[in-house]
Amino acid sequence: MRLTILGGGGFRVPLVYGALLGDRAEGRVTEVVLHDLDPARLTAVTRVLAEQAAGVSDAPRVTATTDLDEALTGADFVFSAIRVGGLAGRAEDERVALAEGVLGQETVGAGGIAYGLRTVPVATDIARRVARLAPDAWVINFTNPAGLVTEAMSRHLGDRVIGICDTPVGLGRRIARVLGVRPDQAWIDYVGLNHLGWVRGLRVAGRDELPRLLADPALLGSFEEGRLFGPDWLRALGAIPNEYLHYYYFNRETVRAYQRAERTRGAFLRDQQAGFYAAAGDPDVSALALWERTRAEREATYMSENREAAGAGERDDDDLSGGYEKVALALMRAIARGERTTLILNVRNRHTLPVLDADAVIEVPCLVDADGAHPVAVDPLPGHATGLVCAVKAVEREVLAAADAGSRERAVTAFALHPLVDSVTVARRLLDGYTAAHPGLAYLR
Repeated sequence: MRLTILGGGGFRVPLVYGALLGDRAEGRVTEVVLHDLDPARLTAVTRVLAEQAAGVSDAPRVTATTDLDEALTGADFVFSAIRVGGLAGRAEDERVALAEGVLGQETVGAGGIAYGLRTVPVATDIARRVARLAPDAWVINFTNPAGLVTEAMSRHLGDRVIGICDTPVGLGRRIARVLGVRPDQAWIDYVGLNHLGWVRGLRVAGRDELPRLLADPALLGSFEEGRLFGPDWLRALGAIPNEYLHYYYFNRETVRAYQRAERTRGAFLRDQQAGFYAAAGDPDVSALALWERTRAEREATYMSENREAAGAGERDDDDLSGGYEKVALALMRAIARGERTTLILNVRNRHTLPVLDADAVIEVPCLVDADGAHPVAVDPLPGHATGLVCAVKAVEREVLAAADAGSRERAVTAFALHPLVDSVTVARRLLDGYTAAHPGLAYLR
């Protein structure tokens, strides 16, 4: 089976390849094709993968190419993990927003809109090429903003594109752990959009264990989200929010923390990874060992500004293990082998959330089999969540409309409608700043 990874020179590709090395079942991936626009990054990642495969006799064969059509032709699965504009673009997204006093995070608020405006045209082109060159392939989208990009691609690929994110998986795992429950024995009642969802229940043998957690302040304060949001707020919500909702619930505190930081998250990763890729080209250096050290630092500093704003302290060691590669592999296995499983994924709504139309991509538990991912019916959203989900989905739709029409007016509307942008005047200045910083936004007129 052939797997093509778009963004194959990306830093997290070794996580995916490492997961593939542990797969010994029939029908597994035997060939991995890495595609990237940067040959030097491809070379560095290929070196890491070669060290990972050392001593594994049946490791998937790895090839690399800068030709997109060549990479897609004959693919059974396509992992899309591109970053339009690179980490330098992310750093600019953050800088422009913070200069206007609003959040510049990669997927949330003004930064997420700017990233989406750059990414949607490229993702749409990829979807069209997949439909033409590999019509039977399944596309698993890692590219952020994951829900928005998945929805853009679904307009050309239908249900054969599925978005994934490891944040809901990590959240469910942490809740299960503090309740003394095995995650694989629990049903996680999770609903929302990508980076905008809530756990509303955790059921074991038909019994919802979440009320027990919400009633115990000590348990609530013992894990990442409890420290981040505070037990009182979680009890008020009656649910456990995805960590990205900290940007909404504690926006002022987070923006101040970002403004005080020596570097934004994007600037930190830009500089950190530049060092990795430069050093990984040295034949006398172990590229794998260098990658592992760099990754450990990356994971330990994740959302550090939010934890600083909340006084949440350092991340637990158990939360540094990632997980998106495991979700991707489980999804691929279920489709390729008919191994039925349940995963929280980004898929078209159909009739799952009545407040959204059938084509809106949402993030919910899905039953996965050889025919793809099927969203599971969920209870209606509470009022506070309904308003936020509908508002952010409206913003995503404006981004898609702006990208489709090349419309500056629709792009301004996307910024102005976002709950974390407080002025139409600021929205216009944001777009001015982003178009000045990103030549790739010149299509907006």
